[in-house]
Amino acid sequence: MNTMTLWHMTGWEFAALAFAALLVGFSKTAVSGANTVSLAIFAAVLPARASTGVLLPILIAGDVLAVLTYRRHAHWPTLWKLFPAVAAGVVAGTLFLMWADDEIVRTSIGAILLLMAAVTVWRRRAADRTDEPDSVTTRTGRIKARSYGVLGGFTTMVANAGGPVMSMYLLSAGFRKLGFLGTSAFFFLIVNTSKVPFSVGLGLIDGHSLLLDAALVAFVVPGAFIGKWAVNRINQRLFEQLVIAATIVGGLQLLLR
Repeated sequence: MNTMTLWHMTGWEFAALAFAALLVGFSKTAVSGANTVSLAIFAAVLPARASTGVLLPILIAGDVLAVLTYRRHAHWPTLWKLFPAVAAGVVAGTLFLMWADDEIVRTSIGAILLLMAAVTVWRRRAADRTDEPDSVTTRTGRIKARSYGVLGGFTTMVANAGGPVMSMYLLSAGFRKLGFLGTSAFFFLIVNTSKVPFSVGLGLIDGHSLLLDAALVAFVVPGAFIGKWAVNRINQRLFEQLVIAATIVGGLQLLLR
C-alpha cells in the first residue's frame, strides 16, 4: 500500500491527522457528520486510497465508544431493515476500489464529500419530520431504507463517508437525539467492522497503516469525551454550518489537487 509511515511524516502532518482523529471521537458521540472533515484531512495528508484504510480502524474505535455511551437507545428494527441493502452497497464499493486507481479514488472522494455536503443540507431541512422510527415497516419505509442503505454502503466503503446519508435517513424517520445516536452507533460499528476483511483484501490495511492507527487512536478518546460533554450544550446549527463549509472546502481541494 502506498502510504506514509510515522518516520516519513512531518510534525504538522501528524498534528493534522491527530486533530482529525479527535474529530472522529467527537462526531461519534455528539454531531454525526463531523468526520467528513476528518475524511478530507486524511485524504489530503495521505494518498487517497491509503487514507481510507488508515481511517477505518480510527472510525471503529469511535464506534466502540459511541456504543458504550448510547447502547440502550438503539432501534434494532430499523437496523435489520438497513443491513441487507448496506451489504449490497459495500460489495459495489469494493468492486469500484478494485478497479479505481489513486487519482480516481481521490476525485471520487472529493465528489462524495460535495455530495455529502448537499445531503447534510437536505438532512437539516428534514429534521422537523415527525414520522415514527417504526415507519420502516411500511412499503414506503422499506423502499427508503433500501435506497439509503445501498448509497450508505457504497459511500462508506469507498470513502468512509456514509455518515451524512444515514444521518439524513434516521432524522427523516423521526428519531430524536438519543435514539439517533444509539441506532447510529450500532449501525456504524457493525458496518465498519464488516468492511475490515474487504479493506485487508484490497491492501488498504496492513502493518504500516495499523502502526499509524496505533499512534492516532489515543486522540479518539478525548474527542469522544468532549462530544459526550457537549452533546446537550453545543449550538448544533452553527456547528453543522461549519461542518458543511469545511466539507465543501475539503471536497474542492481534493477535486482540484
